[in-house]
Amino acid sequence: MSETLHVNGKARVIDAEPDTSLLEILRDDLGLTGTKYGCGEGQCGACSVIVDGDLVHSCVTPLSEVKGTAVITIEGVATGTNLHAVQQAFIEEGAMQCGYCVAGMIMAAVNFLTLNPNPTEAEIRDGMSGNICRCGGYPRMVAAVKRAAAIQRGEK
Repeated sequence: MSETLHVNGKARVIDAEPDTSLLEILRDDLGLTGTKYGCGEGQCGACSVIVDGDLVHSCVTPLSEVKGTAVITIEGVATGTNLHAVQQAFIEEGAMQCGYCVAGMIMAAVNFLTLNPNPTEAEIRDGMSGNICRCGGYPRMVAAVKRAAAIQRGEK
């Protein structure tokens, strides 16, 4: 069955069953491998993407729920060759160890900062709590989100 998805600003025709996960479509059909498979149960956040302004776990989101929506993946947050403030802050703060969770963390942070552009540290921790880092890089990730917020506000 053919459906049209708008992924990272481009219309893409997908030939898949309605219950195919968005993660499978992104990785296998569209070759967007930045979004990672983690737990497969929507609990770890490695597969996080933004759908019509909402953070979703793509591993448990079927095609039937996203047809006609705007999907943004990690490959779509930068503007040309300019990194998004969150991506830049993650680099500057060294907010990654193995890197597996980073795409999902960045997507969660991008979405979170859209909703709360001037968060406290406690709000950052709460807002990012749906994503798990098995390496325990949370302090640097919190610092990166705090830095990204400042960058977006024009402070750094």
